[in-house]
Amino acid sequence: MPNADPVPEYAAWRKGVAGVLAKARRVEIADLPDEPEKLLEETTYDGLTIAPLYTRRDELPEQPLPGAFPFVRGGTATRDVHRGWYVSAFVAGDGAAANREILAGLENGLSAVWLGAGERGVPVAELPTALSGLLFELAPLTLAAGGAVSAAAAEVFAVLDGYETADVSAIQVALGAAPLTSRFAGTDDVELTEAVQLAGQAIARPETVRAITVDGTVFHDAGAAEAQELGAAVAAGLEYLRKLTAAGYGTAAALGQLEFRFAATDDQFATIAKFRAGRQLWARVAEVCGLPTFGGAPQHAVTSAAMMSQRDPWVNLLRTTLAAFGAGVGGADTVTVLPFDSALPPGELGVSKSFSDRMARNTQLLLLEESHLGFVQDPGAGSWHVESLTADLAAKAWEFMQELETAGGYLAALDSGLLAERIAATKAARDSDVAHRKTAVTGVNEFPNLAEKPLSEAAREPGRVARYGAAFEELRNRSDAYLAEHGTRPKALLVPLGSVAEHNVRVTFIANLLASGGIESINPGPLTVEGIATAAKESGASIAVLCGADKRYGEEAGAAATQLRAAGVDTVLLAGAAKAVAALSDAERPDGYLAAKIDAVAALSGLLEKVGA
Repeated sequence: MPNADPVPEYAAWRKGVAGVLAKARRVEIADLPDEPEKLLEETTYDGLTIAPLYTRRDELPEQPLPGAFPFVRGGTATRDVHRGWYVSAFVAGDGAAANREILAGLENGLSAVWLGAGERGVPVAELPTALSGLLFELAPLTLAAGGAVSAAAAEVFAVLDGYETADVSAIQVALGAAPLTSRFAGTDDVELTEAVQLAGQAIARPETVRAITVDGTVFHDAGAAEAQELGAAVAAGLEYLRKLTAAGYGTAAALGQLEFRFAATDDQFATIAKFRAGRQLWARVAEVCGLPTFGGAPQHAVTSAAMMSQRDPWVNLLRTTLAAFGAGVGGADTVTVLPFDSALPPGELGVSKSFSDRMARNTQLLLLEESHLGFVQDPGAGSWHVESLTADLAAKAWEFMQELETAGGYLAALDSGLLAERIAATKAARDSDVAHRKTAVTGVNEFPNLAEKPLSEAAREPGRVARYGAAFEELRNRSDAYLAEHGTRPKALLVPLGSVAEHNVRVTFIANLLASGGIESINPGPLTVEGIATAAKESGASIAVLCGADKRYGEEAGAAATQLRAAGVDTVLLAGAAKAVAALSDAERPDGYLAAKIDAVAALSGLLEKVGA
């Protein structure tokens, strides 16, 4: 006798899906595939399939408890539920200013410090001043010193040598040497041999000191998808392990010298799964090395710089909240929330740094102290979706790591360009989705605010991070330049045909679309064919967009286009597809079509060129 369906209700659900899809697509149910729910599946940039519904059919074996191999559910079984994860913030400036910021942050909710040094922050000689008063056993310290990390480490070690505490082993310091990932990003760092030497010093310390950070955020910032970020980070971690063990350090000691840093995005489920999968992957490496219990490397989550927008940056508060939630629920040991205005130069919005920092810090404190997220470790455990996504993501990341290993390892894949090529392909796919507005970036390619103050020249300078909405923001920069020169923004006349019920959807769509490119819409309200010429002359716009129902287009679009051209409009567009006016003569047809699936960046860029922006 065949096994009974573990979810007998699934058939009824599938029937309901078929009915909705048939109605939406205006087809018969019989015309749909046998498994119509597959039409609702989504595919990630890693090629993973996200189903519309997860049930007991997708159930996987239960993972071991937190703190046990393979650490999917967390790196430790004894996390302080009142603290949850460590709340961290990046601190820079001179020694005295950094010290004030550190102590004030710790008094107001921080529980860890990420300190920039050398060219990235505090002058190395001033590190003792910056660290004065820090209780190291209570607040872990992470350095970001680039090429000055050895000198910075020496100063930190000198401070620790004079520090008195009953439990030296409770002190946690990450020196942050990251030569392999910094090399990918093109940023200053120590040579790999120097990082290995630094690890030797860290191993000899009585405190818990990790010399090397495998910084996966550099891959994310370049456009990598989740599995690519994880796979490249594991490949880099393997390279470090080989160098450390070749230098004579034991495998256990070498594993103890690495921590991982990953980006947390506003895709909360992908973020939860990423951190769970990341631990599983590194645990597998440790297992292959014969030391599975040494595979629980710490994870530092940093909210994604790529998802941050310059336009309507207040939306970044929502993005970072989701990202911090995902990282915390996913089991990150330390979380850093970037300030909501981090994609802009300091002071660009007219708000103080202390305000931005406080908002970033309080984002985590609200999650921990009001939502009590730290009270339960791995709350996503047992979720059919979370467990399936974790397993799929781990498998895909391992596959990517193996591709890099087959190419000769991380350094070989880096030098050959293979790693950059794979990530660039993902970036191109994401850029296309954003350009076609398949992927929404709120405040940028959807619901833009043209009333925003133009950005400064400094804000318009391109950065190293591949921000998702950068192409649309460049269009807005062109609009701002036009505004500065002409006193008005580029504008287009909307020509609503028929009743409000007929044209409202397309008028709203076009106004939103044009605004995302910095083009102001002029809407005179419903127009008859006879009133179009007057509206065109009064607007002074050289671009006009016909907005109405397809049936109305068949009746009035040709005459409307003729009237607009006679009134001096250079470019007549139609909101919709060309098939709506297929019966018109060449002279009557619009010059172009603005539909939902167009490359909006290309279309809007062309319109800006037409008006001289």
